[in-house]
Amino acid sequence: MQWLLEPLVRVGPLRFSMTPDEVSAALDGAIASLSQGLDSGDGWGSYHGWGVTAVFRKGSGLVAVAVDAMEGPLVRLRDVELIARAPSAVRSDLHALAQQEEASVRVNWSGDPEVAVWGVSMGATGELGLSSGPEKYLERRDSMISDALFVAADLADDPYGSAPVVYWRDVREVEPNAGAWPVKAERERERWDWTPLEHVGPLRFGMSPDEVAAALGEEPAARHGRYPFGQPWEGPGEWILHEDRFDTVGVTAHYGGGRGIYPLLGAVTVHGRTGPQIEHASIRLIGRPLTAVDAALLQHAEEQEQGLIYGCSGNLGLDGLNMYVRPARAGDTVISEARFCQRGWEDHG
Repeated sequence: MQWLLEPLVRVGPLRFSMTPDEVSAALDGAIASLSQGLDSGDGWGSYHGWGVTAVFRKGSGLVAVAVDAMEGPLVRLRDVELIARAPSAVRSDLHALAQQEEASVRVNWSGDPEVAVWGVSMGATGELGLSSGPEKYLERRDSMISDALFVAADLADDPYGSAPVVYWRDVREVEPNAGAWPVKAERERERWDWTPLEHVGPLRFGMSPDEVAAALGEEPAARHGRYPFGQPWEGPGEWILHEDRFDTVGVTAHYGGGRGIYPLLGAVTVHGRTGPQIEHASIRLIGRPLTAVDAALLQHAEEQEQGLIYGCSGNLGLDGLNMYVRPARAGDTVISEARFCQRGWEDHG
């Protein structure tokens, strides 16, 4: 599909201020396959087959439209194609157009361009494609392709920080990117050993947050957690730590815990761009082209007759190790990082 963007007014057939029923009618009667809060007025719905998510605000109707990189329509602003392209190419074209129209371009939370006068906030996601073998299946690629969020005038100054967009996708605790993705050279990375289900480098599962910081010789650059929701089984309580991010070493420590349960280390994510190198069966897992790591793990599993597992986000791992190879963005490309978990840890992120 080819859609035109009329900034702050409409995206293709979707005009800002439409009701959910009007959006459905504009999408040939499509019903949201995933939704939340549509009946209350503040909510969102994702329309399978169209590759769009519509976000609504009570009293204002449709206020934002997110277009998926893989399934969404190809949206054009003037002569600039915005969707399913290399992010750097879109950025270059938007800057050129902004210069012509004397518009101001800033960098959003993901490191991509955002232009308030057009109600455009760009983003990117890892590309998927069909495998080349006789049995066709979706496989991960090494390229990022562009997606976008388009908003009405009321949200244009802060698209991702405004309600109700935050009810659909809350990025307030995501580490902001300045628009650069430096990747540490292989020779500059530390080398860590790994014993599955037990430890990763100096970090042993079951450590306290203080023990983790001491083992790394670094204080966390950021801490994420939550307060109890106040449900009958939780009740009110103190803040619960979920994870610590260590930027110098290049890892994130994930903790298990809850109300009245002290947080203990249950998983470690080794960052693709900056983290130490870790191997399994002579396969380097960190900071490499994602497809190379996937292919090596597939070959290893076939040779060793070992099962494969896929995490909730489609991340690949080997059965029995509770390790998942994850994608990490490096500009227009995708490189590998990995999450190593203790026995029984369920990876949901």
